[in-house]
Amino acid sequence: MRTVKILLVALAFIFIGVDGFAQEVVAPGGVPKYPDGVYTKENTRTRRAIPYTHLREADVMWSKRVWRVIDLREKINHPLYYPAEPILDRKSLFSVIIDAARTQGTITCFGNPATDDEFRYEMTKSELEAILISWDTLQTEDPVTQQMVSAPVKNEKSSDQVWKYWIKEDWFFDKQRSVLDVRIIGLCPIIEKKSETGESLGADQALFWVYFPEARPVFANQEVYMRHNDAERRTLEDVFWKRMFSSYVRKESNVYDRPIIAYKLGLDALLESDRVKEDIFKYEHDLFHF
Repeated sequence: MRTVKILLVALAFIFIGVDGFAQEVVAPGGVPKYPDGVYTKENTRTRRAIPYTHLREADVMWSKRVWRVIDLREKINHPLYYPAEPILDRKSLFSVIIDAARTQGTITCFGNPATDDEFRYEMTKSELEAILISWDTLQTEDPVTQQMVSAPVKNEKSSDQVWKYWIKEDWFFDKQRSVLDVRIIGLCPIIEKKSETGESLGADQALFWVYFPEARPVFANQEVYMRHNDAERRTLEDVFWKRMFSSYVRKESNVYDRPIIAYKLGLDALLESDRVKEDIFKYEHDLFHF
C-alpha cells in the first residue's frame, strides 16, 4: 500500500508540476517575449499555402498514380528528420504532424495504414494515443521493504524512431497549361517493426496516413533548416512543393495492385523504380518536338 502511495505522489508531481519548474515566457499571440535572435521572425508564421491551380477532369489527358518512399537516412532528407527534439524555431516533420493532430486538431490521421491508403477510417484521439503510447511493466526494488515491485513504464514513439515516409502522389498532364504536374495526396510515417523484446524484425511498420492537402497550411508555417543561410529558410510546404527531397518508387498503379517488392527484389527493385521514373519522363519528353 505504501508503494502505491509513493507512485501516486510521483505521478502527481510529473503531471501537475511544481512552482519551482521553469515556465516558458510567451507574449500574447504565441510570440516569444524574448526572441532568440536579432529580429522577430514573422514571415513564416503568417504564410499561407499556395493554392493549387484549378484542374478540370476534361483537361487531364494522362495520369499515373505513384507511391514513393522518402528515406530520412539520406543526407538531402535530414531537414525532415532533425531536430530529434523540438527547438524554438524548428521541429521534425513527425513532431509537426503529431502536434497538429493532438493539440490543434488541424490534421486528421487515418487508420489501417498498411492495407488502406484511401483515407476512409478517421482515427479518434484515443486511437491515435493507443498507437503512439504503450505501457510496459518494470520490476524495481522498493527501498523501504527491499522487495521487488512492479512499476508502469510509459513508452512513447518519438521523432527519431520515424526513419521513412510513404507518399502517395498523382502525376498528370494538364493539356490546358501544357505541363506535366504532380500533386501529393497522402503522407504516412514509418517506423522499424520490432518484437516484444525490442529486437528488429527487419520490416516497416506504418503508423497512420495523413491527407496531404489538409496538412499543407500547417506545413506552410513551419521552418526547416537550410544550409548556408539561416535568413533564407524554407518551410515544410516548400520542401514538398519544390521537390527538395530524395525518394524512390515503391509502387505504381497496376492491374494487380501490388508493390514492386512483390515481383522484384534487391537491385532489381531499384532498377524497376528507376524504370517507373523514366517512363514518366519519357512521356512528357515525347509530347513535344525539339
